[in-house]
Amino acid sequence: MRIIVAPDSYKGSVSALGVAEAMERGILAVFPAAEVLKVPIADGGEGTVEALVAATAGRLMHSEVQGPLGEPVQAHWGISGDGSTAFLEMAAASGLPLVAKERRDPRITSTFGTGELMKAALDAGLRKLVIGIGGSATNDGGTGMARALGVRFLDAEGRDLPDGGAALSRLARMDLSGLDPRLAEASILVACDVDNPLCGPRGASAVYGPQKGATPAMVAELDAALDAFAKVAASTTGREVALLPGAGAAGGLGAGLLFFTPASLRPGVSIVLETTGFEVLVQGADLVLTGEGRTDFQTAMGKAPVGVAAVAKRHGVPVVCLAGGLGDGADDVLAHGIDALASTVPQPMTLEASMAQGTALVEAATARVCRLLKVGQSLRS
Repeated sequence: MRIIVAPDSYKGSVSALGVAEAMERGILAVFPAAEVLKVPIADGGEGTVEALVAATAGRLMHSEVQGPLGEPVQAHWGISGDGSTAFLEMAAASGLPLVAKERRDPRITSTFGTGELMKAALDAGLRKLVIGIGGSATNDGGTGMARALGVRFLDAEGRDLPDGGAALSRLARMDLSGLDPRLAEASILVACDVDNPLCGPRGASAVYGPQKGATPAMVAELDAALDAFAKVAASTTGREVALLPGAGAAGGLGAGLLFFTPASLRPGVSIVLETTGFEVLVQGADLVLTGEGRTDFQTAMGKAPVGVAAVAKRHGVPVVCLAGGLGDGADDVLAHGIDALASTVPQPMTLEASMAQGTALVEAATARVCRLLKVGQSLRS
């Protein structure tokens, strides 16, 4: 029996590699003769850099940048094994886990540090950048990123706006004269895990603002501010991007990258799967086991497990998704190539407890799934 384990990380609990190793132990406890191939993946959020560095035998780098609220943070990024490509993830510089729950306010958080990471890659002589943009704490339309690369955002009196998405309601014009000229020579591939537009009921503020600390009133304020930003940015750059799929990713960082850089957006999991050679690895497998920290209606919008399933289905390989939790709309993924769902949580427990025991819970749940599969093998058709 040949089983591929290709999980995303369980955010804030276990890395993708840690999940894959726990899954392997659970499989071997039930099927000791199984061949298990570990392929840790990511979809543009936390873990993307590590997955791409591992797949290319590259190396990790570290830079001190500005965090979402302005404090310095040590952010990691990567360089491919052949030295040609920088791997970045905005979560390392502007991610939600960098902001304590009681301080989360997407009206003021900034992507400035993400722009600093891009600048670090350019300073290192790299002109091919792959940027994962999942897991943000921000809702600033990528204006912080652009500011770090030389763009100015001005009010009607010609004053620079402060950081954050709320201030964009006062945006009157942009000054692109200081934009880093090296961007014109760059190839920027954006690993994006959602297809939301910038504004509206499926936009950055409405869908993702609440998990970043936004109240309903803040959501309305931020959506209006991003709409104002989009109008000025389109007029200034000549680019109409607000309605494009992924423009609303990472609080609008998707749109900011499209407005101010020569970026193209692609599903993050597709980039990672291509880099790991997953299409070849899955051929001839008997089963694929994937997973993530929480499976809900958002997973079907292009997150890692669905990306894995799409490739596996092309080769007729069944897929089981093992999630840390199952939320509203989790069953939607059953129409997107996933054959079965299971949760790692065996009994009522707090989120904090389940996250603290993440590795052990994954291993035990994998063994339970495998025992069910073993029963299935013995059934008569």
